[in-house]
Amino acid sequence: MSKKAKPVAGKTKNSGKEIVTSIKTGSFERRLSLTKAGLVVGTKMAGHMTSSLFSGKEKRAQKRKKVLSEQAYFLVKELGKLKGSVVKIGQVMALYGEHFLPPEVTEALHTLEESTTALDWSIIRGVLYEQLGAQRMSELDIEEEPIGTASLGQVHCARILKTGDIICLKVQYPGVAQAIDADLDAVAQLLRLARVVTFGPAFDDWLEEVRVMMHREVDYKLEAETTEHFGELLKGDERYIVPKVYFDYSTENVISTSFEEGENVSSPLVAALSQNRRNNLAKSSLALFLQELFVWHEIQTDPNFGNYRIRIGQNEKLDKIVLLDFGAVQKYPSSFIDPICQMISAAYNNDVGGVIKGGVELQFMSPDWPQAVLNEFAEVCIAVLEPLAKKQVDAGVEAFNERGEYCWRDSDLPSRIAKRAAVSAISRYFKIPPKEFVFLNRKLVGVYTFISVLNGQFNGGDLLLSHVNNYSAMS
Repeated sequence: MSKKAKPVAGKTKNSGKEIVTSIKTGSFERRLSLTKAGLVVGTKMAGHMTSSLFSGKEKRAQKRKKVLSEQAYFLVKELGKLKGSVVKIGQVMALYGEHFLPPEVTEALHTLEESTTALDWSIIRGVLYEQLGAQRMSELDIEEEPIGTASLGQVHCARILKTGDIICLKVQYPGVAQAIDADLDAVAQLLRLARVVTFGPAFDDWLEEVRVMMHREVDYKLEAETTEHFGELLKGDERYIVPKVYFDYSTENVISTSFEEGENVSSPLVAALSQNRRNNLAKSSLALFLQELFVWHEIQTDPNFGNYRIRIGQNEKLDKIVLLDFGAVQKYPSSFIDPICQMISAAYNNDVGGVIKGGVELQFMSPDWPQAVLNEFAEVCIAVLEPLAKKQVDAGVEAFNERGEYCWRDSDLPSRIAKRAAVSAISRYFKIPPKEFVFLNRKLVGVYTFISVLNGQFNGGDLLLSHVNNYSAMS
């Protein structure tokens, strides 16, 4: 085995990252730290409420926002100190908590970065020996320097001595899987003590979905199977690369896949590609999402750009999207998928009544709302699909190039939608959507952002049309 980190597949020898020898996963210690933080913030929030009793409404709101923002950043700092699943829980809440948490809290949570601190090789080596056994370990030449670190584990390159294959070993940190439930309960208690969230059935339901997601993310055996499954689904599709799983070197806490080279989506090398090549990559991203939604009903819901790479080919036909992580795949029941597909199909055809019907069936619209509110909600849903519209819509000059193609990056669609929803009557009637919709909506935003970063310029209606036609034929 390697004693020093040697370059493998173009990776550098030394990243200069801080090395730690353990991650604290003791539930009592972590609960105590979070409880203290929650009490500190809760006391300050209570003091603020008392001192603001005789202030004007506007001044009171401004002071509360300022104090809430300050205390939210304090809470995030405390979460970051604990690392492990607490950091991942905070990141998930940042991505999916906008319907439950104040904007000041989600803004602060977004500053939680994946831990760049690597766990000492001696600890990782112990995990690998425990998981793979001495015989399997003797078959590998493993780099001691990780090529990637995160809150739940880190990745090491290795070479299979017999075949010469270069593989990636994603190794889960010891104890993080066992700490998830205690950590999630502790974070929820922190939010309660800090008085930054109102608990209720909807929040509890969402919290349990986060719990399920977290347990799914640390089940590497399931991730290995899901990766192989998507590899079969995309077999023969030259637009995508799914890493090969090496099951001989995979367990519940270690997943081994082929090393797949590629550039970050925001890489200057990707940005330097021709408009046509970037359009093709952007279309591939959108096509994959529509296939997941309308055909497979299985969606990779984590929009993190770290889960994707761009393999730049010798020409545009050889450019590919590398799909790296399948730990957050959600399989949706037809009871949810059917109304969603109906809403999208209706929105594509500018059918306000059809959009309303789907929203009511999903139970985040109510048939007893005023018709004007129902219509406005439907119009907002139709506006969300502006880049996929059946025909060119009035989205402003900057949203289209001289060829009439939609400019995803230059369009101010997200801000226009948010502004329209905020000033309309929807804000008074809107219910918290089903937890499935929260995750699906985040993936859609991720796809739009992916295309915007690529500066895609194309009309997506043709990609959606075939799915709408197939859905209508089956309905």
